[in-house]
Amino acid sequence: MGKKILVVDDEKKITEIVTAYLERDNFSVITAYDGQAALDAVKKYSPDLIILDLMLPEISGWDVCRMLRKDSGIPIIMLTARDDTSDKIVGLELGADDYVTKPFDAKELVSRVKAVLRRYEGALSDTPNKIYAADLTIDIERRLVTRGEQNIELTPIEFDLLQLLARHPGRVFSRMHLLDSIQGDAYDGYERTIDSHIKNLRKKIEPEPEKPGYIITVYGVGYKMEAGW
Repeated sequence: MGKKILVVDDEKKITEIVTAYLERDNFSVITAYDGQAALDAVKKYSPDLIILDLMLPEISGWDVCRMLRKDSGIPIIMLTARDDTSDKIVGLELGADDYVTKPFDAKELVSRVKAVLRRYEGALSDTPNKIYAADLTIDIERRLVTRGEQNIELTPIEFDLLQLLARHPGRVFSRMHLLDSIQGDAYDGYERTIDSHIKNLRKKIEPEPEKPGYIITVYGVGYKMEAGW
């Protein structure tokens, strides 16, 4: 079997359908039906990606995501039962990499899984192996960011944003350009969601996230990496 996918949803019918479609594409599937079981499964099986429902018994999907993001950059696709902007924004701010609104097309979900895994694993062939920026080392091939001897855990989208901005210091990127570059056609969201990812990234790399000196907001346009940082 291929990559291990953890599917977390308290609706058994949904987990059965998603499992069937994922297994058709040679994924190995693990299932969990509540938040605590999801956390236990992550420790036991070390999945390559998690499909995580927000509304779970025991521990909510929001809390599961928050706990995992303390020490893990594992890709997470959130499932939300409502087409609610606030749910999506909260999920992204907690570190989710993508979201799918119920009811969803299982084929589309599998496509999202593949897209997120490609972003997580793919090393860009036209980039240097490492980028050195201020006190950070961005290892493109290993997809690692370090400060001295300390690893900085980033989600796949946060890593892609950082390496893209760091490759072009001083260049201003619109929100839509950033989304197009890191998400491609698989993403059906709206450009303001990039703000949530930038906010999370700043918390992890900026000495003073409230007064960012690395990733600068260009009001009315988007973001840039400070030249000479």
